[in-house]
Amino acid sequence: MIDSNLKEIARQSLLLRNMPEDAIDRLARESTTRNFRRGETVFMQGEAAQAIHVVLSGWIKLYRVSPNGAEAVVNVFTRGQSFGEAAALQNDSYPVSAEAATESRLMQIPTRALFALVRENPETAMSMLASTFHHLHSLISQVEQLKAHSGEQRVAEFLLALCPVDEGTCTVTLPYDKVLIAGRLGLKPESLSRIFSRLRNHGVTIRKNHALIADVRALRARANEDESEPWNVAL
Repeated sequence: MIDSNLKEIARQSLLLRNMPEDAIDRLARESTTRNFRRGETVFMQGEAAQAIHVVLSGWIKLYRVSPNGAEAVVNVFTRGQSFGEAAALQNDSYPVSAEAATESRLMQIPTRALFALVRENPETAMSMLASTFHHLHSLISQVEQLKAHSGEQRVAEFLLALCPVDEGTCTVTLPYDKVLIAGRLGLKPESLSRIFSRLRNHGVTIRKNHALIADVRALRARANEDESEPWNVAL
C-alpha cells in the first residue's frame, strides 16, 4: 500500500481523479511503488500489460524501436500522469517500451485489481476510458505538430508548455536531456541545437539545462505564426 502523500499525487492522474474515495483507497492498498534509475527499463514492447503506471516523481519516456534500430519517442510522462491504460483495457501486451528518463518513482496498479474493481463498480471504467481518450488526443496533437508546424515552432511550443506564466520573463528547467527532447519533437539532436541558436532572436537563451525566456508572449506569437503566410502573399 502506498502512503497518503503519494496517494495524493496519484489522485492527480486522469485515471484516478474521478474515482470514488473508497475505490482509490482499494487500489492504493493493492498497488506497489518502485524506484527506477535513469535509463532503467520499466517494461518492454510486447510484454503482457500486467500493471497500469502512475508517475509519482521523475520522467518516463515511451518509445518504439524500428526494424532498422532507430528509436522513436512516442511520449514522455511526469508527476501525476498515468500510462498503460489502453493495453490493460484490452488485456493485451504493451505496444511500446518504457524507460526512466530521469530517476523516477512509479505507482504500479495491478491490472487484475483494476478489472476486479470495474466488475464490481462499472462506473469506474469511465475513468479508464477518459484517461485513454486523453492519451489518444495527445497523440493526435503530436501528429498535428509534426505535420503542420516547423521545428522551430515545435521547440517554442515545448518551452511554452513548461512556462508557469503567460507573459513577462520566465526561466524554465529542461526536464530531460536534449537528445530525448529532440526525439520527442521529431528532430535530430543537431537540428535542435541549431533551433536553440535561432531562438536567441526571439529572446530565448539556453544555459545548460535551463531556458531563459525574455518575453513569453513574443515566443508564443512565434509559435503561432502561420508558416504558409509568405506563400499566401505570393499567390
